Amino acid sequence: MSLERTLTVRVERISRQTPEILAFELTHPWGRALPGYEAGAHIDVHMPGGFSRQYSLARAPSGSGSYVIGVKREHASRGGSASMHERVREGDLIAISAPRNTFPLRAEARRHLLLAGGIGMTPLLAMAQALAARGADFTLCVFARSEEHLAFAEALHAPALAQHLKLHLDQGDATQRIDLRALLAERAPDTHLYVCGPGGFMQAVREAAAHWPEDALHTEYFAAPTGTAAATTGLPFTLKLARRGIEVPVAADQTAVDALHEVGIDIPVSCQQGLCGTCVVEGDGEGAEHRDFCLTGTERRTKVALCCSRAKGPDLVLQL
Repeated sequence: MSLERTLTVRVERISRQTPEILAFELTHPWGRALPGYEAGAHIDVHMPGGFSRQYSLARAPSGSGSYVIGVKREHASRGGSASMHERVREGDLIAISAPRNTFPLRAEARRHLLLAGGIGMTPLLAMAQALAARGADFTLCVFARSEEHLAFAEALHAPALAQHLKLHLDQGDATQRIDLRALLAERAPDTHLYVCGPGGFMQAVREAAAHWPEDALHTEYFAAPTGTAAATTGLPFTLKLARRGIEVPVAADQTAVDALHEVGIDIPVSCQQGLCGTCVVEGDGEGAEHRDFCLTGTERRTKVALCCSRAKGPDLVLQL
């Protein structure tokens, strides 16, 4: 459960984007401004039934005073997407977290290549809009089953984005399809790659971009890839909290976050799968067994995602 404060918002508008995807526009109940954010940010949405899920903000920051998210109705839903589709209505009040961003555009990049699979387009759409507004060099590649399954089509085909858009439709003309290996075969200088989509799509892009520098590849996952190690699997170790001068033991079947919570040290958490970055703290990353999917190779030298990562050896030093 997240320990962060929540905001109450009104569901201003619900619009169907595809047979499986609804867009929700969220506003302040009294018309006030909502907290600002940068493209790539996401929010936690607390919905009927006690479910909490993370959704990327699908529109570049603007003066509109609202947030937009896209929610795909998953056939194997654990309850979250079903709740949003079946129980949330226009005019309802729901709780959300303030936006946070672990998937930002990189200021050092001279060119940006955005690859979106299905509903994974939501953060990349916001990125593309932000890049277009400042005249940046970028290409947005969107992979979808068909035009019918293309969410936010109106925004994608708007003049500001259309000239930067490459559309791959599985059921479309074969000449229009994008060959990932050909697309990623050569990296232009200072190009950064941003990827979001289903697990299979993410893996395909990673394989095609295996020769790219790790710090030039930025990903956002919906869920931890199948077959990855569970956060609670491993040997016991000790957390050494440098600023407090204390040690906290972590059992073999316990996460670092849970161990810290037991001694009264609150670490905000959300996804608890190493995806969102909420629980990331400064520490001896070199001594950590990283199991997250949100930190870059460079960041892992000095940061640790405590919801899932463990120590390589008997202890792990944190700046707490």
